[in-house]
Amino acid sequence: MSHNDSTTLAEISERNRIWDKHKANNNRIADLYKGSKFDKYQQRMQHCGNSLEFSLESDKLKLTDARFCRVRYCPVCQWRRSLKWKARAYAALPKILQNHPKSRWLFLTLTIKNCEINELRETLTSMHQSFKRLTKLKAWYVEGWIKSTEITLGQDGLAHPHFHCLLMVKPSYFSGEHYLSQAKWAELWQQCLRINYLPVVDVRAIKASVCPTTIIPEVLKYQTKSEDLTADQDWLLELTAQTHGSRAISVGGILSDYLKKSDFQGSPSEADTEEASFFLRAYWSSKKNLYCVP
Repeated sequence: MSHNDSTTLAEISERNRIWDKHKANNNRIADLYKGSKFDKYQQRMQHCGNSLEFSLESDKLKLTDARFCRVRYCPVCQWRRSLKWKARAYAALPKILQNHPKSRWLFLTLTIKNCEINELRETLTSMHQSFKRLTKLKAWYVEGWIKSTEITLGQDGLAHPHFHCLLMVKPSYFSGEHYLSQAKWAELWQQCLRINYLPVVDVRAIKASVCPTTIIPEVLKYQTKSEDLTADQDWLLELTAQTHGSRAISVGGILSDYLKKSDFQGSPSEADTEEASFFLRAYWSSKKNLYCVP
């Protein structure tokens, strides 16, 4: 469809410039799927977010209508899923903090040695099973958690799967026998992984004076960065096959009562619609590689 594209969305709203970045990456990844066994993804992705309708609320543009492709590694849909999870966490945290004012928070990252991309599913299964074993240890003094899986492309060309976890711990965690040093976390993770080497683990306490919302963006970010997805076609195709049907985000313990478990992997809403006054519609211009407003 041809449109008068003399004005760009970014010129009207600088904060919406990010749409241009994600849609441009959407096109790059769609091209990598073209002609492969995932060619159907390319067909869906090329129609993803081609038209965006916004309303004006409190002097800001708010998306009210758009069609998304639901492809797991579509950058537009990855971003949208991340936003939905963040919104859910931000909405739940005030109630959590009100009901558990003395609880403390940790940011935990759990890793394992890089693996061949065709061994990723097996590696992820082992990691998830190991995390479950970790939660059943006597030393697990955690009341609730959010766990997300991130997969990056290592410099060695291997896959680097790891977990980012936001942990809510009991107020007495930092006193006496319940406290776990970083070395102890690594030892327990090794025990649960049942491996013969000490894995890299990073654990950071969030100060009592700091709201845990500050760490939400790091925990609930994209599963795989766009630059990794576009670096190697074969790696992308195998990544897609290896992670098909798997879950990237899980919630447990007390936090599951506040953030009901739901699979956001491949199902952002097809259309975000609300009762709001229409303001403008932007269209993707393949000529300019930008969103434009007729």
